[in-house]
Order: sequence, then C-alpha cells, then structure tokens
Amino acid sequence: MITREGRPFIVFGSVVTTILVVAALRWDSWWLFGVGVLFALLTLFITFFFRDPPRHIAAEPNLLVSPADGKVLGIQTLENYPHVGDRALKVSIFMSILDAHINRVPATGTVDYVKYNPGKFFPAFKDKASEQNEQTEIGMTTTGDHRIVFKQIAGIIARRIVCKLQKGDFVSVGARFGMIRFGSRAELFIPADSELRVKSGDHVKGGQTIIGYLPARSTKTTFQETAKGDNAKL
Repeated sequence: MITREGRPFIVFGSVVTTILVVAALRWDSWWLFGVGVLFALLTLFITFFFRDPPRHIAAEPNLLVSPADGKVLGIQTLENYPHVGDRALKVSIFMSILDAHINRVPATGTVDYVKYNPGKFFPAFKDKASEQNEQTEIGMTTTGDHRIVFKQIAGIIARRIVCKLQKGDFVSVGARFGMIRFGSRAELFIPADSELRVKSGDHVKGGQTIIGYLPARSTKTTFQETAKGDNAKL
C-alpha cells in the first residue's frame, strides 16, 4: 500500500520517465535514455519510501507500541516533563530514509492537545534536534488514566510533517496518524515507572514493536478497537 502523500510524486516521476524514454527512442539519444533510467530509479525509491505496510497488534492493558519504524537512539530519565508530570522516560527513535515513515499512535486513549513548534533542521540523530528542530507534539491520556507525550521531529532533509490528530480524538493503539517525509525522528515520553521492553540500538517497527507497558496502577483501563481518527488517510 502507498500513502496518499506519495502518489503525486510517483505519478510525476512516472510521467517524466515515460516522456524521456519515448523521446530517447524517437531521437536515438543515449543521453536522454540515461536520464530516463535515473528518473525511473528515483521513482522506484519514492515508491519504496512512501510504502504503508499493514501492522496489527492485539490490544493489552497499558500496552505501549513504537510510534515509528527506526533505531532506538537512546532512553533517558527526566526529572520532570510537562503533561507527563514527575519523572519520565524519554525514548528516542531515528527514522532513516530506508525506514517506513508512517507514524502510529503508541497507546489507546484521548488526545489532549496537538502543538506544532517551528524550529531548525539539524540532523535528526543529533540530540539537539529533540528540542530545536521543527516538530509536532501530541499529548494524550490513555484509557488507563496515564498521561503520555509523543513527538514527530523533522530532520535535515525532512521538511514536511503530517499529523491528522486533533484535540479530543479517541484513538486506538497502533492506529496510523501521520508521517514525516525523508529522514526524521520520533520520541515518546512516558511515566518513569513504566516497564520497558526495548533498549538503545534496537530496531523497532511502528504499531508493531512493543516498547513496554505503562504502570498497572489504575482500574479504569478499557479497550475499544475503533475510534475517531483511527488509521488516518495519508
């Protein structure tokens, strides 16, 4: 499956490739043929980049899944993080251009806010990208009454963040909600007493890899399989 975001690029690349190849054959031009081959390869890469692989995971109490495909850059303990409250864990994930760039909701719950922060475009694997780069921050309260935050962070190449979530949306764990074009970073902020199942260096898949479990301190946990904003069309 290909995202709606990528289809204009694929159509454009296919049309240009066809025109160049037809022109090369008509005028017997190896130069035009070579350019046509380059456009064909670029179109194939764009098709690969905008892929949207299906992901499925069974809902469990307090489950946390990865919000993105990529490599876990690091896990930090913070003394305080807004919305999450007292001590929090920060899980940073780097998405290379070879990773699928669809972003998925890490837990079931209600969106409390969506905040866009303009910024710079440092390489996404740099620590300073977390605070200084352009990003979208989403805060939510899970069905287990935990507050978490997750971010979409642009990189040196990524200049387009897509987020379909709105305040008040109820979303299911693993639901597709957005994407970032061409190399970027995702971060997850959760209570410090959560049980982590990943470590630095692990490669994770959005909506599939279990990041961990939120603390089992609430009796309010319930699950709904479908919700407003679930699997946004991209």
